[in-house]
Amino acid sequence: MALDVDTSAAPSDAGRAHPRPWLRAMGGAAAGGAAAVAAGYQRHGSLSRAVGLRPCRLTKDKGFLLMRDNLLKQRLAAGGRALGCWLDMVSPLAAEIVALAGYDCVMIDHEHGPGSLMDAVGQIHAISGTPTTPLMRVPWNDSVMIKRALDIGVEGLMIPAVSSAEEARAAVAACRYPPAGGRGAAYGAIRASHYGLDREDYRNRVNDQLLLICQIETLEGVEAIPDIARVPGVDVLFIGPYDLSGSVGKLGGYDDPEVRWVIDRAEQAILESGVCYGGIPSPVRTMAQLLDVGCRLVIAGSDVGFVRNGALQEVQTFRALTGER
Repeated sequence: MALDVDTSAAPSDAGRAHPRPWLRAMGGAAAGGAAAVAAGYQRHGSLSRAVGLRPCRLTKDKGFLLMRDNLLKQRLAAGGRALGCWLDMVSPLAAEIVALAGYDCVMIDHEHGPGSLMDAVGQIHAISGTPTTPLMRVPWNDSVMIKRALDIGVEGLMIPAVSSAEEARAAVAACRYPPAGGRGAAYGAIRASHYGLDREDYRNRVNDQLLLICQIETLEGVEAIPDIARVPGVDVLFIGPYDLSGSVGKLGGYDDPEVRWVIDRAEQAILESGVCYGGIPSPVRTMAQLLDVGCRLVIAGSDVGFVRNGALQEVQTFRALTGER
């Protein structure tokens, strides 16, 4: 197979970690010549495997299959830490920029974002050439919403406001095909199974590959953390500080002692449970503080925030330089 490969050498990054090691690997492969990349292609089954991108499998009769190893789940299961970005702009270009920047995952937000499932498909397409794992926060703990999100091929789900072990079990069941759960089956046609080309492998592997995140956003949820953590299939417990502050009647009141107490209590319960702790930076916890206490999945910035803050900074700089308003 002929491959068009840029043979220019990649810039030196000696002595420092590269923010996009897979891109550095691509540069190294290019520097080694097209023949080396082509050989890697044949050996690993895909160019992405040759340069350290998302693992894909190649079959003689079906071509590339979509059911890939969930790199984010593997990283967290091994005790590693990961960084994610919220996507609310419904933009494949924004998703691609964020993924190319080196984020470990993106969270397509369908709880607060305006996007449709077809919009999400475009965002997933946009990041498919990178190691970034596509996740989605569904609007609610609803089996139909969960089923439809999984069918388009997201590799992980965030379930808002899980407040009991019963609700956590319902979320797990909605994600899994019978007999392990009650997910409606259409793996003969859905995008997640390569439109049926990968149907059996998808059905057999999806339960193990899916990353399930339960958000703790209520007082009831904080009290239930030990029970929720014991539910098989729950991979991450994620504190939602904004709604959690609202659950004590003090929305956004991060300086309030009661708000700080309930967030501290939730954090301690998650850490004691042994389940991966996920969080979002807030006035109560900076990113550095989250990492220091043991948070391993940090979903921090957002595409909206990056554009808003960058635009404001540009305008403010111009106004300051010109004195015009």
